[in-house]
Amino acid sequence: MTRPGLPARPLSIAHRGASAYAPANTLAAFRKAAELGADMWEVDIRATADGVPVVHHDATLADGAEIASMSREALRKKMPDCPDLSEVVALARELGAGIYADIKDRDAALPTLSLLQEAAISPVILGAFGREVVEDLKRAGSTYPVAGLVPLGADPHEYTADADIIHLCWERLDAPQDTLTPDFFARAFADGKQVVLWHEEDPARMAAIRTRPVTGICSDMPELVNPHRPPSDYPFGIVCHRGANTIAPENTLPALECALAGGFSHIEVDLHITSDGQIAVIHDPMLDRTTDGTGPVTEKTMEELRALDAGSWFDPFFAGTRIPTLDEVLTLIRRYDARAYLEFKSAPPAPVLEQVTAAGLLDRVFFWSFNRDFLHELRRLSTEARIMSRRQDYPSLAEAIADYDADLIEFTPEADPWEVASLRGNLPQTMVAYMGGEKDVFDRILMLRPDLFNLNRPFEFSRHVADRGRHG
Repeated sequence: MTRPGLPARPLSIAHRGASAYAPANTLAAFRKAAELGADMWEVDIRATADGVPVVHHDATLADGAEIASMSREALRKKMPDCPDLSEVVALARELGAGIYADIKDRDAALPTLSLLQEAAISPVILGAFGREVVEDLKRAGSTYPVAGLVPLGADPHEYTADADIIHLCWERLDAPQDTLTPDFFARAFADGKQVVLWHEEDPARMAAIRTRPVTGICSDMPELVNPHRPPSDYPFGIVCHRGANTIAPENTLPALECALAGGFSHIEVDLHITSDGQIAVIHDPMLDRTTDGTGPVTEKTMEELRALDAGSWFDPFFAGTRIPTLDEVLTLIRRYDARAYLEFKSAPPAPVLEQVTAAGLLDRVFFWSFNRDFLHELRRLSTEARIMSRRQDYPSLAEAIADYDADLIEFTPEADPWEVASLRGNLPQTMVAYMGGEKDVFDRILMLRPDLFNLNRPFEFSRHVADRGRHG
């Protein structure tokens, strides 16, 4: 079932910004939402006692103070990170995002409408749970569509009788996707209404709802709404180096899940062995850079490593984030039906291979290490394990392949195009590694047409590819 005027794909509406990766309703969360490709930012709006629209979800602060009874100056002193709506709108204009205004206070409705009309950004949707707010906006002649936010238990059609959009806030149902029946959409469209959906962070439920005829979907993880899809005429894969490491701390579950939620085919992780023989996911041999611990990783037990904070170094928002285990990474791969590049640091091949094989994921990973002996050992252990070789480490392409019967050859952006082309459509597969973000280098490596790209900035690369497609 379709409706004229629906976007080609649901709008990705970042719920209070990218609130899975930054404090909700802050400029930091909205900046990350833009980096993750959100089309709109859902912004909770209240009014201070002196009539200034500010961005905050709750009516009160943590100490119980009511925002509606405070001046803007007093609020700023108590909560410096609480932005004015005008600041968020200015950032949206700068970054090319739209605003989905969730108006919490009736007193904030008309000032919000006025501010957004003056800013002239697009797209804009004005929404509210309060039916009186919807009525006020319609009476004021809003030039933007107005959404009625529907709580659990309310009839969506009756509750939004005066609105242009039915916004279902039903994320707490066990299976909210089952409410999206043909009869529901037929009634909504017959009433001339569009549909926006709750904030969704489960990949299976998101897969079920993103194909429905909806205008937009909210998410704390906006990258999940419209994940990366390569061009149909060049279905390359993207390896995310240490996960989405500009969004969340490298080699942690938030960074790894962000990469997979974004639709990228592979995550790259680094493996060390603990003093009690378990496999930990961390890059450096020492703990000092990316945790609050110190000393060699290999001298700690897994229990000791799991007690460390592996997030605060990156951003206080991630305080308490733990060093992952290999098992947690393999579970994540299964959840997203994804793949991985596993790099042996101190972790030897045998226990890693055993764990990957037991998980039934040997055909979904490939391996590499700076320790060449590890790679030869892995090949002795398994003829089925897929092992990468770096072209730059050998005098010739033939030697790079032959050393341990490599299944994948990694090239640099300066690679000989003829060498890459010579493997196209055959085995071993090809990959180009580039850790920067220069668009001219993106263009150069795209011209090489490898099977895979190993990147530090996968979201930037994905947008660049999409822009090239739009502009020919």
